[in-house]
Amino acid sequence: MTPTVDAEASAQEVADAPTVLATTLAAPEPGWVAEADVVVVGSGIAGLTAALELRTRVPRVLLVTKGELSSGSTVWAQGGIAAALHPSDSPAAHLEDTLVAGAGVCDRAAVEVLVTEGPARVRQLVGLGTLFDTGDGGEMALTREGGHHADRIAHAGGDATGAEISRALVAQLEAVRNDPGIEVIEHALVIDLLTSAGPVAPATPGGERRAVCGVTLHVRGEGSRDGVGAVRARAVVLATGGVGQVYLSSTNPPQATGDGIAAALRAGADLGDLEFVQFHPTVLWLGSAARGQLTLVSEAVRGEGAYLVDTDGQRFMPAVHPMAELAPRDVVAHAIVRQMEATGSDHVLLDARHLGADFLRRRFPTITERLREQGFDITEEPVPVAPAQHYHSGGVVTNLDGRTTVRGLYAVGEVACTGVHGANRLASNSLLEGLVFAHRAAADIAARMAAGELPLQQAVPRSGPTGLVMSATRSRIQRVSTRGSGVLRTRESLAEAARGLAGVRTDAHLATADDVGPSAQPQAAEWETSNVHQVATVLTAAAAARTESRGGHFRADHPLTDPGWERRVVVRLGDDGVLEVDAGT
Repeated sequence: MTPTVDAEASAQEVADAPTVLATTLAAPEPGWVAEADVVVVGSGIAGLTAALELRTRVPRVLLVTKGELSSGSTVWAQGGIAAALHPSDSPAAHLEDTLVAGAGVCDRAAVEVLVTEGPARVRQLVGLGTLFDTGDGGEMALTREGGHHADRIAHAGGDATGAEISRALVAQLEAVRNDPGIEVIEHALVIDLLTSAGPVAPATPGGERRAVCGVTLHVRGEGSRDGVGAVRARAVVLATGGVGQVYLSSTNPPQATGDGIAAALRAGADLGDLEFVQFHPTVLWLGSAARGQLTLVSEAVRGEGAYLVDTDGQRFMPAVHPMAELAPRDVVAHAIVRQMEATGSDHVLLDARHLGADFLRRRFPTITERLREQGFDITEEPVPVAPAQHYHSGGVVTNLDGRTTVRGLYAVGEVACTGVHGANRLASNSLLEGLVFAHRAAADIAARMAAGELPLQQAVPRSGPTGLVMSATRSRIQRVSTRGSGVLRTRESLAEAARGLAGVRTDAHLATADDVGPSAQPQAAEWETSNVHQVATVLTAAAAARTESRGGHFRADHPLTDPGWERRVVVRLGDDGVLEVDAGT
């Protein structure tokens, strides 16, 4: 007879069992080798800015992107970019709003950098050709979103801010395509970071470990640079975006598979704040079977006065928070989930009809059209919405210049954990973070190279296991993550998620004819799924460690915020691939 094991014992058993992850992905030997001073991975606002800044400061820059140059996640940003641009506003006020949204775990120094340098960086975007919306007098039009106490959100094309910023930056890069100092490789997936000899553990907290020596990547259809190759480099800048495909539904594009976070983890870098996942409150609800990238209904719609009602037609946010629909996103998302439970529904409704059809079409042309394509007319009817994964506040731990704990490795944008967002990103701070810290990282890299601090080093194989996860298991991983580490979490749900993820075979490339199930060959879908699995595993471990609720991390079994948890949970892999979770003291 099988003994009964209670949930507490099962959870403890999972917590005590070591988690071992691959330190390198299975891949063919590189068929070609190239060199660059700096490799920038990603073509959103952070990657494009870093590449453009580095082009004028170091001899040779290589920009690598998974799709086309214009396919970075930035293009999907609707609401805008936040900065204290109006005379009546101030960086100090922006600082305060950001700290409040971050729920006590922001890095204040990082936020000060963001809000003080932000206005000048946004004005530089205008100088680079970004066409922000303007008022009748020609001044930049500013609006307000959740968590902000001032109109400080600059937008473009009504609700196409990211697309316009991306257009302007891509145009700047296209103008220098023939410059021998910069090369762009499109349709390329970075497989792993190359690293030098050296231990994972630093001599001092926050100290740099082994050095990065470049990347291995797989290129599709690039002539002589086709297939798997290696690029030797003195520095690497990760600007790879978020972790959207860890969950069943997300507003992120399909290429957001956590590649940069996973590659940094395997290279020995510290990861932080992974448990803080932002679920956007208002994503178009198309039924429980909906999968992939879902249509976002920007917070700016609520900023202009739209409100939420439940399926009984009752408005509920004024009773939840003084800012009602403009409360921080985690507050709104949790309120929606609770209201759905109270009404037995799987969605709520966003009502914007009172704003007027002409205004909605003019202010939100992209959203209006996308909703119409899905069969909804926001000008005539309330739109069904529910929370879905939108943004990841955690990532690769960096200092104020984008340096990670691996020498020569930098991270900027959503892949980074600068401490700016804390437990919950303030609306429209994400584009600003990518912009500000990409400038700082480029300047730091150039200064260190000029000082001889980042020499080209020899890569060596890393110790620890080599892994590969079959692409067919991705939907299983997503279901486990959505149930276990989604909007609402418990000790039991996280323990079950940990067990489910531990049950995924991570050495599928070693499968033989005698094994049950198919084998896997190293290729793009398997590499991406391996990254999704690793990110899901470390995110679940971090969420299990934080026994409180704060910002984007809500534990139904620990619903209160504990002042003793105003600290960062850090995870890393040891040389042997054993996952280490450091919850501080």
